[in-house]
Formats: sequence, structure tokens, C-alpha cells
Amino acid sequence: MTVIWEDFLKIVKNDVGSRVVETWFKSMSFERWDGESKIVYLKVPNLFVRDWVRNNYMLIIQTHLGRLLHVLSPSIVFVQNSEKSTSGVIVSRDTDIKKTSDANISFAPALLDKKAAYPDRVYTFNTFVVGPSNSLAYAAAHAVTEQPGYLYNPLFIYGRAGLGKTHLLHSIGNTLKANNKNAVVLYQSTDRFVNEFITAIRFNKVQKFHAKYKSIDALLMDDVQFIAKKEQTQEAFFHIFNFLYESRKQIVLSSDVTPQSMQGLADRLQSRFGGGLVTDIHLPSLETKIAIVKKKAELSGEILHDDVAHFIAAATVASIRELEGALIRVMAYSSLTQERITVDVAKKVLGYPLDVKMGGTDFDAIVNCMQKYYPYNRAQLCSKARNQDLSFARQVAMYLCKTVANKSLREIGDFLGGRDHSTVVHAINKIKRYADEQEGFREQLRQMEQDTLR
Repeated sequence: MTVIWEDFLKIVKNDVGSRVVETWFKSMSFERWDGESKIVYLKVPNLFVRDWVRNNYMLIIQTHLGRLLHVLSPSIVFVQNSEKSTSGVIVSRDTDIKKTSDANISFAPALLDKKAAYPDRVYTFNTFVVGPSNSLAYAAAHAVTEQPGYLYNPLFIYGRAGLGKTHLLHSIGNTLKANNKNAVVLYQSTDRFVNEFITAIRFNKVQKFHAKYKSIDALLMDDVQFIAKKEQTQEAFFHIFNFLYESRKQIVLSSDVTPQSMQGLADRLQSRFGGGLVTDIHLPSLETKIAIVKKKAELSGEILHDDVAHFIAAATVASIRELEGALIRVMAYSSLTQERITVDVAKKVLGYPLDVKMGGTDFDAIVNCMQKYYPYNRAQLCSKARNQDLSFARQVAMYLCKTVANKSLREIGDFLGGRDHSTVVHAINKIKRYADEQEGFREQLRQMEQDTLR
């Protein structure tokens, strides 16, 4: 049965991408196969994985395992801790997962700077707009507040700057504080952690530095990539991490890259960072950006018309932070001039000609943009040719078709030579990863997104 599961993982990796396999399916295993009743028993580590896989990948599991087992749509039953279930429902044992309460959280002495200790109350789960680009990270962040230190520890969230990682970290902290007002929750930027450690060394207060971090109940560390190539700081953080982890204290980390892609990070820290749940946030779809614009405007007391929200969302493609900045500029202009916010006002503020048509991006616009950066025409991009440079350009085109034009996977595949949706998904994920790893390409991609919209 191990061979069947390994074959299944290979098939799924080609179908939906390596990120899904690494995050979800590799945490599962093939428990047993009941050929008489045609039931597959799959072992999962916890309820959260069970629910997510069942809600998002059930058809994939049934289809591919069915083919490998030579049956049509086998029944799937999830079990936990090797307990076989005939109902398909996991029975969670209280001895395995402990609820965190006021009774079993250890409270730390007042060693922390109060300004640094508490998350920013502006950022909550209620003000976070959820879409396909961030739903997994949002669900995982919510989950760790229900059982801090037990469910996903550490939680590692990665993605390019300005997409909402910091918002989620603060939301986790605020929820933990709301659930237990005595819990010591520390939100810390990595550069501040590094500077604090250097100061501790300089003034011979390293022991107090360690005592501070070992006294907390939850550590929310932002931009942890800045710890790379700092060997002495990594050594200090390694011991703090181990102490908190072994004490069942929740650790949440954010970064612009995965732990494995973090150059200059010690292997033992890479292993620990990736030992919990690693999930990403990527560029939101146009619909999600529109929802974000309207939500942010409402929080500021402004009700935007749909056409204005659509224009602002379509005009900004780099990050949520840029999106919020564009909205703030438009609202500030309206407030100062007393002009009602219209599409024309938004165009004027954001520097677009009044006759520009936003939201009308189509395949032709993307092909025209591609030809400014790559020596391939539409026929070549849609052809079956697969040389390395052309294939990469085609993958960039697929990425732009999704992120800028918001086309469906089927539409993109049909346009670019009749390719199936799994090929498109693979291409989009590849370009995302490459953009995360290569700053030069990331800037080029951003410029291409902007050129496509003009």
C-alpha cells in the first residue's frame, strides 16, 4: 500500500502542484484498503487537515486512488492515531490534543516592553478579506488560536511583501489576547529582535534577553528571513525556539520565501521552521482586490461605487499594501477638494489618462505585452513547441492571464494551445515561486503587470 500512496503523490503533484502535496498529502498516509467494501482508510494528523482535504481535494483523491486500485470512486474514510473509523469521522482524544485555557497557560513575569508585547489592535480577523489567494493561511491562522501550541506549531506563512502576512500575525495575537487576557503575546519584527540581541551582548544582558523570550506564551515573528546569515543570532533564536516549542507555546513566523529557500539559514532552523504548517499568500484575484478596496473604504466611512472599486483594484497589481495606498490617495484627494469619488477622479489621482479602460484586459493585451519582453509571437506561445525559453515565456503568459486578466484555468489552457488545467496551475505556481526567489524577475513581472493594464 505504501507503493500505491507514493504513486498517488506523484500523480497529484503533476495535477495540482508540489505545494499542495507538501502541505497536505505528505502529512497523510495510506492506512489500509478494504477491497470487499471498497473503502480506503487514510491516516491524517489532525482534524484541521481532515476538514481541509475533504472540502478541497476529495474528488482528486477518489479519482486517482480509484484508478490505482482499479475501482470507480472508492469511499474515503479518514482516521487519526491509527484508530479505524467506520463512519468516516475522526474521534479526537482529549489525551492527544489539550485545550489551552486560563488554567494551563503559564504567565510570565513583567519583563516585556509593553509597546512591543502587544499586537496592533487595528488588525483583526474581522478586517481581513479572505479570497482564494489567502484562504489557507487565514484558516490556519484561525486554527492556531483555537489550540495554541498544539495544532500547528510553528505556523510559517510566506509570500511577497504587502500581501497580508503581518495582518494575520497581529490578528492571531489579538485573538489570543481576547481569549485569555493574561496570556503574554509578543509580536516582534526580526530586525528588532536582531538589534535587541546585539544590545544584550553589548551590555552583558544576554541572560535577561533569553529570560524575556522564554517568558512568553506566543511568539509572532515577522520577516524572519532577516535572521539569515547572522550565525550568532540564529544560535540564540534556535534555543528560544526549542524552549517555546517544548513548552507548548505557539510560534508563528512570516517570511518572503519558504524555509528551504532561505539562503544563509542553518539547516536545523530550516528543519524546525518547516516542521509545522508552511503556507503561502499570493497575489489576490481581481474579485478579491475589489472586495478589499470596498472593505477598507467602509472602515474609513466611505461607500464606493462598484465601478470605482473595480478601477482602483485593476489599477494596482503589486500588493495589498499598494492597493491600500492607492485607495488612501483617492480618498484624501476627495476629502481635500470636496469632490465626489468617481472613476475620473480616481484616474486623475492615480495618474491614468481619462480615456483608459480598466478591467478590459484580454488575451490580446497580454500577448502584446509579452512581445515587449520575449521574442515570441502569439502563434509561438500557443504552439506545441517546448524549448526551455519558449516554455518559460508561455508560463509567464499563463501567470499574467490569471493574475491580471483573471481568466479561468480552462480559458487560459484553451487559449494557449489547448493545454489542460493542471499544466496551467503548474505554470502559475512556478512563476510565483521564481518571483519570490529572484528579485530582478519579481520587478520585471510587476512592470509587465502594469504594462498589461495600460
